[in-house]
Amino acid sequence: MTMTNYIPNNGHSRTSSETRPVRVGYVVKRYPRFSETFIVNEILSHEAAGWEIDIFSLRPCLDTHFQHAIADVRATVTQLRHGGIRVEALWKELESYGKDNPQLWSVLPQATDYSAVEVFQAILLAREIQSRGIEHLHAHFATTATAVARLASLLTGISYTLTAHAKDIFHESVDESLLDRRLTSAAKVITVSDFNVRDLSGRFPHAAKNIRRIYNGLDLSSYCYCDPRKRAPKIVAVGRLVEKKGFGDLIEACAILAESDLDFQCEIIGGGDYEKKLQTKIEELGLQERVALLGPLPQREAHRAIQDATVCAAPCVTASTGDRDGLPTVLIEAMALGTPCVSTDVTGIAEIVRHRETGLVVSEQQPVQLAEAMRALLQDADLRITLSRAARRLVEQQFDIHTNTMEQRKLFSQSCRVPSSENIPQPTLAEVG
Repeated sequence: MTMTNYIPNNGHSRTSSETRPVRVGYVVKRYPRFSETFIVNEILSHEAAGWEIDIFSLRPCLDTHFQHAIADVRATVTQLRHGGIRVEALWKELESYGKDNPQLWSVLPQATDYSAVEVFQAILLAREIQSRGIEHLHAHFATTATAVARLASLLTGISYTLTAHAKDIFHESVDESLLDRRLTSAAKVITVSDFNVRDLSGRFPHAAKNIRRIYNGLDLSSYCYCDPRKRAPKIVAVGRLVEKKGFGDLIEACAILAESDLDFQCEIIGGGDYEKKLQTKIEELGLQERVALLGPLPQREAHRAIQDATVCAAPCVTASTGDRDGLPTVLIEAMALGTPCVSTDVTGIAEIVRHRETGLVVSEQQPVQLAEAMRALLQDADLRITLSRAARRLVEQQFDIHTNTMEQRKLFSQSCRVPSSENIPQPTLAEVG
């Protein structure tokens, strides 16, 4: 087994192409979240470049497992009050904040579509911005985190950007008018694939000029490439046990492979609402000796499982709600580690899993195609090596976290505007879409 260490090109250090560090407030719905390692990776890279980050969480953490990288984050985490907010408390906060910040009363008419909790949290966030000297806000997901960041931006006059992912823009529950307002009022909109850029630009043409693709990335010095020639016949899949991950199709594909007496094992790592449904399918198809649901695992253990496998399967589908994956981080991780990938032609996945170049791509909800692609990788060592080497090169070229977050920091710096203490901007409805 050939192992190769990645040597970074010093992209993680501050260069002359970067402006001065800006103090950025990250606004997220919940922090930390087991499944959102991409946010942690991003923050760590900003901190390595000398930027000061403050994290604001709108809801309490519900997860019972945590990734080891969270311990390396230096940023202060502030849990904004969420529960037990009565009308009286909201009015008291409005009156208190409005005494010293009269712009509140002209901004509030632009928050008629906000919940009381979002207004309350935006005021709390505005206070933190002013007391800490935060110069820019960045929200992950174009839902409630962006709503709170937008209103806090209007209250304080500082800029905000956002990263749009998948469920926040594709799910059937998305309110197009609200999403339009959030995209057009942001200084810049980052999204995770070219597919998303095209989709959002088509749906919201007024925001198109501000939408920019920046891929999620990895610290590749932590991902050692291992040649996949000699590995046990194992299929691995990692992700939340939800409809859009397509793990039901994976189990059906395993049943097809089992019928041909092919030697293999399949491990599905993750937790979620579909656990009982998937376990029932495993039992109905008689695959208890072949397919195992391992539950959520710490990141290091998940990486070991991926690197021991012959195939990483990500059979993503468009869910019945319209929800779908943007570009699953597990694919980037598997390709960095040297494990050949099979995935589907959903959203931006083909931008990284390029058929017969860096992996194999099948149609969504097609277990027969999925089975044949996995069979090819299980049986053909030369194919595994060819695909995995090309995949690692692509990851190094386009998915290095330090290179990609440098692009983020440039956008933050370009967007950043520090308000005058005497004249905090008060945008009109037209200005915010």
